[in-house]
Amino acid sequence: MPNDFCDPVTLFITWTTYGSWLPGDARGWTRWKQGEQQPQPVLEDWCKDRMNENAVLLESSQRESVEEVIRQHAQRRGWQLHAVSARSNHVHIVVTVVPSIGDPNFRMSDGVKRVRDQFKANATRVLRHGQNPVMNEKVWTKGGDIQLIVTDDDLEQVMIYVSEAQDRMDRGKWG
Repeated sequence: MPNDFCDPVTLFITWTTYGSWLPGDARGWTRWKQGEQQPQPVLEDWCKDRMNENAVLLESSQRESVEEVIRQHAQRRGWQLHAVSARSNHVHIVVTVVPSIGDPNFRMSDGVKRVRDQFKANATRVLRHGQNPVMNEKVWTKGGDIQLIVTDDDLEQVMIYVSEAQDRMDRGKWG
């Protein structure tokens, strides 16, 4: 009988709320398949002009709901959630999963994207049906960043970043 699962993988997943971190942003930004990019104010203005809705910023109660639904989803799936932090304009998750490879055409990149997309879908659901529902058609930006965490030292560093470092004034990027 073939093994239907890959080895466990630890992921650092990040996605942003709609309109809160546009291409060209002064804080830097990531271009798909090209990595981190320098600020480009003209591009940021162009993207802002094309937004169909206001940017989404999460209130404290909404952030708490997102974190709770992420915890519940990880527990239901049997995934080890190391850290989660929902901020006003983005979400960070550090999680170890065992991706299923029952499909003979399975690709690891697709599997980890499904993990991210499941978290985003559950977060969207809780934001739409919560006490102060998000009414925007788009809650999140498309996709999001997924980094594989390979070493215990990297796991420790990213957990500190997600759990503590973002609240410090001198915060930097985990890298």
